[in-house]
Amino acid sequence: MRIFLVAALATLALAGCASNKSTDGAAGTGTPGATPAGTSTQPLEAFDAAQFDAPTAVTNPWMPLKPGTRWVYEGVTVEDDGTIVPHRFESIVTDLTKEIGGVSSVVVWDLDFSDNELVEAELAFFAQDKEGNVWRMGEYPEEYDEKKLVGHPSWIHGIEEARAGIMMKATPTVGTPSYSQGWGPAVNWTDRAQVDSVGTKVCVKADCYDDCIVISETSQAEAAVDAHQLKHFARNVGNVYVGWRGAGEKTKEVLELVKVEQLDARALAAARAKALELEASAYKNSPDVYGKTPPSKASGS
Repeated sequence: MRIFLVAALATLALAGCASNKSTDGAAGTGTPGATPAGTSTQPLEAFDAAQFDAPTAVTNPWMPLKPGTRWVYEGVTVEDDGTIVPHRFESIVTDLTKEIGGVSSVVVWDLDFSDNELVEAELAFFAQDKEGNVWRMGEYPEEYDEKKLVGHPSWIHGIEEARAGIMMKATPTVGTPSYSQGWGPAVNWTDRAQVDSVGTKVCVKADCYDDCIVISETSQAEAAVDAHQLKHFARNVGNVYVGWRGAGEKTKEVLELVKVEQLDARALAAARAKALELEASAYKNSPDVYGKTPPSKASGS
């Protein structure tokens, strides 16, 4: 999921919690609008549609995507002038699916608020392979400034040289190589991740969670300046805390889970309608990328 905000909140979020993390926690770190990344400096993931048999049943315990699940995160981020700004992020697993690269994918609808203003809405697509790895198949984000659309840097697997990547390994293990979270050279999406630690205890507003894993995320450009996002995942919950590390990290984003819930039928239907509304906008604004994909459809239809 694209999460995601500074040291002050980190202290509050982790107060009273023990941690054995080694050194390093929803969101991608691509840089829309930047110069296209060109060629990856590290290996991309080998994608094979034949390795997916029930792709929309995303049951990986570290990143379960059950339709109707809603996560709410709150925190802060730092702006260019040093101002600390409140940040809120919401993510809902809809009951929609979308075929990408021959694989049916779960549609997740995300809303990103900065200082109580909606700055981004996004459709993100995920699928689980036979081994239990969760793949990011692409995304369509809309960026807003004072309610005006200012950007929509979409990337979809198989279009404009974009490649799907892994968002969560089936068995996250410390010491394993980093992996691509997707490759969208046209919009400079170059995110990579690596398992940073396991067995961490994290306390946030929603609850305290034992035996968490920490994933360190960065991008091709950010790695060069030592900037990393640290995501903490709790078993059977998903991402519960986001922090940062590195001298080159500028936004110093920190987010903590404040609520996770299961929507009722009416609320899920409302989320589906909003996601389809965003998809209609995607077809209008991104004909060369999103326009080449089939429409999302309700699960079971």
